Amino acid sequence: MCGRYVQISPPETLAAVFEAVSALTEQVPRYNAAPLQWLPVIRQRPSGERVIHALRWGLLPSWAKDERLAARLINARAETLSEKPAFRSAYRARRCLVPADGFYEWAQRPQGKQPYYIHARDGQILALAGLWERWSRPDDGTAIDSFCILTTAANALVGTLHERMPLILEPVDWAHWLERASDPPRLRALLAARGEERLTAYPVSSAVGSVRQEGPELIRPLTDPRSTQDA
Repeated sequence: MCGRYVQISPPETLAAVFEAVSALTEQVPRYNAAPLQWLPVIRQRPSGERVIHALRWGLLPSWAKDERLAARLINARAETLSEKPAFRSAYRARRCLVPADGFYEWAQRPQGKQPYYIHARDGQILALAGLWERWSRPDDGTAIDSFCILTTAANALVGTLHERMPLILEPVDWAHWLERASDPPRLRALLAARGEERLTAYPVSSAVGSVRQEGPELIRPLTDPRSTQDA
């Protein structure tokens, strides 16, 4: 599961890295990006142009009766995308990239759950595989574009902390993932853990468990991993 991540790179950096046009009107750096927040996502227009928009985290399929479903659909298991009604339509035609400077996973330790911050060793932005949907409120027709993050079986590094991890796509695969007409066999080949050799992890404060907490102190390494309250 991926329930928290970090997105602090500015729009101009995202635009350069993903060769995209930014349509963001405002972007708040998030050291504790959480479900139901509006966060940057890269989508591709039919023309091939990539655009960065703010979408709400928590997928709302077009057939959803109300918005409460979004909180339950923040992640989608890569292994069952084509089977689940909530995800299969978006998997066929509405794939996106979710930029992340890093993400959090919680490991079970004798003293309780310990959060770890996982990021690229070289500091590069990670591209998490995502799906997006457009949903309209029944009462007033307001359109909400939302997204979810795909998860897969953890690689060797993350597997020491948690059994699942977000699906990380390499730059060479971005175009194929975003292209609506991509062939199914190649798409399926992408649905596996990535980035093991690129990632590193260290324990951080348990404060990240609260959505009310924000700021760079959340990704500061603990001096003593046994002290989950260290901030």
